[in-house]
Amino acid sequence: MAGPRVKLVVTADDFGYCPRRDEGIVEAFLAGAVTSVSLLVNGAAAESAADLARRHQIPTGLHANLSEGRPVGPARQGASSLLSPEGFFLGKMGFREAVAAGSVSLPQVRDELEAQLIRFRQLLGGDPTHVDGHQHVHVLPGVCQVFAEVLQANEVRFTRLPVERGVGGCAWLEAPARAFACSVERDARAAVGPFSRYGLRWTDAFVGLSTCGRHMSVHRVSRALARALEGTPTGHALTAELMAHPGYPSVPPAGGCGPEDLDLQPFLLPSWEDHTPLHASSGKAGHGERRAETWKHWPSTLAFLGPRESPEPPPGVPRTKEAKFIATPQGPRT
Repeated sequence: MAGPRVKLVVTADDFGYCPRRDEGIVEAFLAGAVTSVSLLVNGAAAESAADLARRHQIPTGLHANLSEGRPVGPARQGASSLLSPEGFFLGKMGFREAVAAGSVSLPQVRDELEAQLIRFRQLLGGDPTHVDGHQHVHVLPGVCQVFAEVLQANEVRFTRLPVERGVGGCAWLEAPARAFACSVERDARAAVGPFSRYGLRWTDAFVGLSTCGRHMSVHRVSRALARALEGTPTGHALTAELMAHPGYPSVPPAGGCGPEDLDLQPFLLPSWEDHTPLHASSGKAGHGERRAETWKHWPSTLAFLGPRESPEPPPGVPRTKEAKFIATPQGPRT
């Protein structure tokens, strides 16, 4: 029996992190495996990434960052609840702990988000297609309210709601990763209220908490999408977002959002050479019998989910063909 019609958005996070990662993201976009990117405006390669986005007409959103590197707003000028004594954001878990302790100033969060939107417009010459959060900071308690207010004030309508059905039962995730994913999902569910009150929209389904980095495979993404869409009446048109982190591995100290002497390892993707090359479908979605080896990018495995017609695919990458999955953000189900 045919399932629901799905419009899939494949978003490549961390655009602007480093040139090598950006190179892979652009290749994935040109091959049709990625449909949009989220830009770190405080990333080491933010300016060159913005140039690439304009050159290739890549739909680009803001990857709001409150946890890694240096700020771009007023917090740079002095002491801030968002920063360590050395002037850097508090880190993935450090920021969460500070929010939980009530030591983060929400007006300072607002100032930094506004500054990152201004910086985005300076780099791209226009508004972001969407705004999401680096390491899902945008759904944290209190932060989500300010985030929604800032987006409404700046007339940005689309965001990400990282709620992935069944992520707590994904046995392949190590215990800390599974606990983090579950905490993100809890925060995201609580953020629905503020997001809705301020008119934000997001896709009907989301996948990506259980398929980050080395955990991404065709099988796991397909299973996660099936879980997300389970129970949907046949024939209904739905939207889904797949969060991805494609790119070639960066070589420290090249890249990141902070100083060159920071330990970048927690933010690096696994070396692609450590994995068996995967394949992208050269035919329609659901008809993957004919497959052609492309490059060792995880996103190339997703072309069977969301191929888009690419006028100029990279050398050696087969042109993807029309499929029922297209990139069209849509709001919450009503």
